[in-house]
Amino acid sequence: MPSTHSRQRKPVTQRLKAVRVNLRPPNQKAHLPSVEVTVILAEEVRPPKGEKPITWILLTNLPVTTGDQVLEKLQWYLCRWQIEIFFRILKSGCKVEKLQLECKERLQPALMMYMIIAWRVLYLTYLGRECPDLPCDLVFDTKEWQAIHLVSTQTRAPEQVPSLNTILRMIATMGGFLARKGDDNLDWSSENPRLRVSARRSPCGSGSVTYV
Repeated sequence: MPSTHSRQRKPVTQRLKAVRVNLRPPNQKAHLPSVEVTVILAEEVRPPKGEKPITWILLTNLPVTTGDQVLEKLQWYLCRWQIEIFFRILKSGCKVEKLQLECKERLQPALMMYMIIAWRVLYLTYLGRECPDLPCDLVFDTKEWQAIHLVSTQTRAPEQVPSLNTILRMIATMGGFLARKGDDNLDWSSENPRLRVSARRSPCGSGSVTYV
């Protein structure tokens, strides 16, 4: 579970339950048919003393009959934050809503290009968080990282290839990241396009999920 202002980052184990139910329409719209959905309950097992258990209730129109299917649907839900970040990059970083293109023939190629850029930024965000000490030339051409270093520091690039984290922080400062002593993680805000990384989450075991 990622850290917040009032909570430290911690591992969490949840117990999963699933049941198929029929949702009846409200009285004001009684003519509508009922909807059959699967309700998935993910509830924290043995929460720390004094803390409420972390509980999610998820609804899906897909049938869930096995433990693996429950874990699959939960994993889909855990992808929600990455999807939100992707579209935040697309809208706040790439400014696609300000393109003001009037015809589909121009809008579609522009969106395709910016979606590739947004995916690339998101990919580098997670790679930089998980593997910050990797040499940056694994994902940047030599001329690319040397140009970034030159623009950011106004000095010639070193002979030794910098780490991925070093180059990503240089890129982030161009978008508003202050790189202060306490700014450990790169972030995305609505005003300045910065890198932000959500927690790594991975399901394990049958009937439970653990993430950090």
